[in-house]
Order: sequence, then structure tokens, then C-alpha cells
Amino acid sequence: MAAPALWETAFSQVVEKTTKQLEKQGYVILQDILPENLLNDLLQHLQSLDDEKFNRAGVGREKDYHLNRFIRRDEIHWLEGSHPVTRDYFRWIEKLRNALNRQLFLGLFEYECHYAFYPPGAFYKKHLDAFKGANSRILSTVLYLNPGWLAGDGGELVIYHPVNDEVLEVITPDFGKMVIFLSEEFPHEVLPAKTRRYSLTGWFRKNNSLSQSIDPLL
Repeated sequence: MAAPALWETAFSQVVEKTTKQLEKQGYVILQDILPENLLNDLLQHLQSLDDEKFNRAGVGREKDYHLNRFIRRDEIHWLEGSHPVTRDYFRWIEKLRNALNRQLFLGLFEYECHYAFYPPGAFYKKHLDAFKGANSRILSTVLYLNPGWLAGDGGELVIYHPVNDEVLEVITPDFGKMVIFLSEEFPHEVLPAKTRRYSLTGWFRKNNSLSQSIDPLL
């Protein structure tokens, strides 16, 4: 982990850039915001998981949840903060949640996330992470864990304009890069990967329940 003074300065810069870009355009692309040793630990942890701990990802929620290989072909493993590696990441995310709530009054209540693995040929066609008024996901985050990613390896994240389907960004999944965007606003897709592609994907959520516990996860 970086020295405390440098770490605090870097985090303050992340918060400043994130709040400005979310207010201005609804998404932000960040590079090298986490210590390299933490990124390496996350990648090693992901790669150490047995294949049976990854599940084919589906679409929809609750009773409408189903598998559809025409829409997506990635595999996922849901995370908790109990592992020493993921605990450090969750601590950083919690600090970011509090900072964004102070700056933007978003009412972010909790964070859920999973590792995502795209084997060669896998993709995720254009979709929204949340539909307006029907979901608790507010901000989507994607942290990429792909050292040495090459231009021809595919797997880019494409972000579209919310209204006219114009391509706003084509983002390569480079190691240590993080993308944060408004979940309800931006259609996006993952282009077919030509080699193994790894990420840590998550969502800051609001609380739709009347109690102090969060409503059911997707």
C-alpha cells in the first residue's frame, strides 16, 4: 500500500475528478488510482478461484432472471469483504461511497460487486445496468485487471449516448483502469474478447426498503 500521505492525496484527486466528471458528463475514466500491489493481489485472487466458483452470468432480476448466451457469455463470482485482498478493496470503495455522498448527495447505501471473466469469444451486448425508476443501482464501476492488454485483444467497453446511440467512448480494459458511470443513463456493451479478460464489476446502490437493511440483490 502507498504511504499514507501520498495515498490521501491521490484519493482526494480521485474524488475531485470523479465528482466533476459525473456532474459534467455522467461518467469518468480513471487510471492508476489503486496501488499496484493491491491490483496484483486482486488478479491473483481471481485467478486462484476454481472454475466451479464462477457461474455463467444471466440477465434480468429475481423471477425474470435467465441465462441468454445471445446477450452475454461472461462468467462471474460474487464477492464479499471477508477475504484479506477484497477487504482492502471494499475499504477503499466504502471511503469513495462516503465521499461521493458528501459531494453529490447521491444517497448511495451499499456496494455489491463480482469478478467477471470473459473467455475468448465472450461478449455482453448493449444494455443498461438499471432501468429508470425500477432499480436501486445508481453508479456502476468497472475495475480492469488485465496486464499487458494489446490493441488487438478486443474486449473494449463501448459507452453510448443515452438518447441518440452515438458512441461516446471505446475503452480498452487496461490493467488498473476504472470506469464509473450512472447506471440508469448509459447503454453500454463489451465487445468480444480475443483473450482472457478480467474485471471487478460493481454497483453503488440506494436502499429501496423501509427498514435499515438493503433490498434484495439482483
